[in-house]
Amino acid sequence: MGILSQLSIIHLLWAAMVFCQYEDYDFEDEYDEPDHQHLYYFNPNTQVEVSHLPFPAECARECFCPPAFPLSMYCDHRKLKTIPNIPSHVQQLYLQNNDIEAVPAGPFINVTFLREINLNHNKIKFRMIDHGVFAKLSNLVQLHLQHNELEEFPFPLPSSLERLLLGFNKISQLSGDALEGLSNITMLDLCNNFLDDSVLKGKSFSNMKNLMQLNLCNNKLQTMPPDLPPSLMYLSLENNSVSYIPENYFNKLPKIIALRMSHNNLQNIPHNTFNLPNLLELNLGHNKLKQVFYIPRSLQHLYIEDNDIETVNVSLMCPAIDPVNTNQLTYIRVDQNKLTTPISTYAFFCFPHIRAIYYGEQNVNKSTQLRIPVFRRFLTAEEYDEAEDNLEIHDHETEEDHEAEDNYFHPYFQ
Repeated sequence: MGILSQLSIIHLLWAAMVFCQYEDYDFEDEYDEPDHQHLYYFNPNTQVEVSHLPFPAECARECFCPPAFPLSMYCDHRKLKTIPNIPSHVQQLYLQNNDIEAVPAGPFINVTFLREINLNHNKIKFRMIDHGVFAKLSNLVQLHLQHNELEEFPFPLPSSLERLLLGFNKISQLSGDALEGLSNITMLDLCNNFLDDSVLKGKSFSNMKNLMQLNLCNNKLQTMPPDLPPSLMYLSLENNSVSYIPENYFNKLPKIIALRMSHNNLQNIPHNTFNLPNLLELNLGHNKLKQVFYIPRSLQHLYIEDNDIETVNVSLMCPAIDPVNTNQLTYIRVDQNKLTTPISTYAFFCFPHIRAIYYGEQNVNKSTQLRIPVFRRFLTAEEYDEAEDNLEIHDHETEEDHEAEDNYFHPYFQ
C-alpha cells in the first residue's frame, strides 16, 4: 500500500505540473498578429497567400528568385531589353534599371497574384504598353514607372491599385477617363512631367476617395489643380508657376497636413486661405510674397524664405491670443527676404512654443542686415544641441540640396 500511495502522489503531482503549464501558457505569444502597418513599399513580407503549396521553384533564367522570398523575382540591373516570362506565383516583380522599351501582354498572361511591379529607370513609351496589360492584374497594389519616357498617363489601370508613381517622365496628356475607377489610390506621384493647366482642366481627382498624397511638383501649372478629394493630406506643388490661391480653395480639404508650394509665383495670399485645422507644415519659400498671412493654430513649421517680405506683421498671423488653445508654431524660416529688424517680441505671446526663427542672410544692404542668423528661445540643453546640429546642416547645404529636398515628401511623404 505504501508503494501504491507514493505512486498515486507522484501521479497527482505530475498532473498538476502539466495543468499549470497549460494554465500559464499564453497562446497569443506564439500567434501574435503580424505587424503589417508598413506602407506598400517593395516588401517581400507583404505577400498574399497562394492556394497551392509548396511554392513552385520556377524562375525566369534572366532573373533571381531567392529561396527566402519565394514570391519575389529580381530582374533589376541586368541590361534587359524585354520583360521575361513571369511565373504565375510571383507577387513582387523588380525590373528597374534596365533597357526595357515595351510592356507586352505576353509575359503577364498567367500572372494572377502580382501585387507590385517596379519598372523604374527604363525606356518605356506609352504607345509601347499593350492596352489593358496592367488592368488585367486584379491584385496589383503598387506600380512604379518613374524615370521612363511616358508621354501620356498610362491607362487603363486596375481598381486595386493603391500607389502609382509616374515621376520623371514626359507626360503631357491625360485621357478624359484615365482617372476613372481608381478609387483605392492613396498616393499619386506625377512630379517632373510636362503637365499644364489645360491637361488637368475637366479631369476629376475627386473620384479618388482614398487619395492622401498628390505630387505635382516640377510641372507647368499656373493655377491650383481642380477638384481635389477631401481625403487629401499631402499636396506637393513645388516648382510650378502658380501665381494665386483662391480664398476658398482649401474649404473642401480639411485633412491637409502638409502643403509645399515653394518655387512658384505667389504674390498675395488671401487672409484666411490656410484656415486648416490639421495643417502642420507650410512651405511657401522662393515666391514673391510681400507680406505674411493668417496661419492656423495647428501649424508647426513655416517656410517663407526667399520672398520680398520687408516686415512680419504678427497681428496678421495671429489675430487673437487664446491661452487655452495656443498656437503650435515652433519654427519659422525667413532668410533671403528684406527684413531690417527682427520679428516683434509679440510673436512669443502668440506663439509660445517657438524654438527658433531662422533669419539667415537678408536681401538688403550689408549695413542693415540682421546681426544674428538664428534666434532661439526656451531651449533645454538637449533641444539646443539638436538645434545646433540643424543649423550646422543648413550652413553646409547648397542650393541644389534645397531643390532636391523640395522635390518630394519624405515617405509617407513619398
